[in-house]
Amino acid sequence: MSMPTTMQAATRGRWAVAGIFLANGFLTGSWAPQIPVFLTRLDISKFTLGLLILLFGVGAVIAMTWCGHLISRHGSRTVTRLFGICGSFGLLIVALAPNVPLAAIAMLIFGGSIGGMDVAMNSNAVVVERRLSRAIMSSSHGFWSLGGFAGGALGGYTIESYGYLSHAIMVTVIAFAVVAIAINYLVAEERPRAVEHRKFTLPRHATVYLVGLMALLTMISEGAVLDWAALFLHQELGADLAIAGLAYAAFSGVMALMRFLGDGVRNRFGAVATLRGSALIAAAGMLVAGLSPSPYLAIAAFAFCGFGIANMVPIIFSAGGNQEGMSSGTGMSVVTTMGYSGILVAPSAIGFVAERSSFGPIFIALSGLLVVVLLMAGLAYRAEFAAEPLAAE
Repeated sequence: MSMPTTMQAATRGRWAVAGIFLANGFLTGSWAPQIPVFLTRLDISKFTLGLLILLFGVGAVIAMTWCGHLISRHGSRTVTRLFGICGSFGLLIVALAPNVPLAAIAMLIFGGSIGGMDVAMNSNAVVVERRLSRAIMSSSHGFWSLGGFAGGALGGYTIESYGYLSHAIMVTVIAFAVVAIAINYLVAEERPRAVEHRKFTLPRHATVYLVGLMALLTMISEGAVLDWAALFLHQELGADLAIAGLAYAAFSGVMALMRFLGDGVRNRFGAVATLRGSALIAAAGMLVAGLSPSPYLAIAAFAFCGFGIANMVPIIFSAGGNQEGMSSGTGMSVVTTMGYSGILVAPSAIGFVAERSSFGPIFIALSGLLVVVLLMAGLAYRAEFAAEPLAAE
């Protein structure tokens, strides 16, 4: 295979995995506007809804835990294809569920397919980075954010105009079409590298768990802004609901923009330096938000935090997927599972603490967690990739 052809295949693989990220974000974002319909359609309480949403998380974590084993044996391309196709139908299965027991099973399946797809696509992005010898992880996550924005923005209008089931069908058709095209151009590892993982075992290297801890601390902070920033502005800073809603909008908008710019920054300054700078900016933004006496200053601070936090998870994921002595899927499985566990557990814990104090001190404490990531940033040196030959197609 000639060099131009190899690079062309790697470039196509880069856009293919971006398509998978886009589809995953679109499916996840499209679920949010379905939640109110889900509640009324099944005639359930908010508590029951919370348990069903928790099952989504349980399914995701189970799939993430096992996905590394599957990638070790079959490669990230094959597993991305499998979970990508299955994930396309996840929202439709939930929308078709007629009662709570079947909805519970549907949520487990939906969460599992999205979670498995998440590990596989991140692992494949690491493979592409090795082929191209440059970063693509941040912009890949930018495509996820773009898909999530599109799914959330279009969902409410579509459900109101055409109904929840028509919306679910439309989402399925779009996601499946994107996945069906993208999976034809995904690149593969030269061979699954962790041949010793014939049975499911946890990695023995301590470093991968420390990288996972960085993901956990970072994603706790990201999830806290998602779930609690608006309530903080509304209840404690006196903002009306329209202004309060701008907190996460500013955070996520700046974060999405920076993810598309982040690869260039990382390619120029290196993964460790970029992570240190990003963590410092994110910690400063979170600290100012927690101390802010004004909702407008808090919104600006959350936007500044999004500026920093945008590229932290992509760099940490790249480090997880490049751990020595294990396949990209095995390392990615540990790091993503630990990271997303933070988003699952942190919201309820933060709510429990906030009931007994206030949100300001919580955001100040979260800035401290981001400082811990800053101090641990040297562990991300494995995010620097070495080029590898492209597998024969």
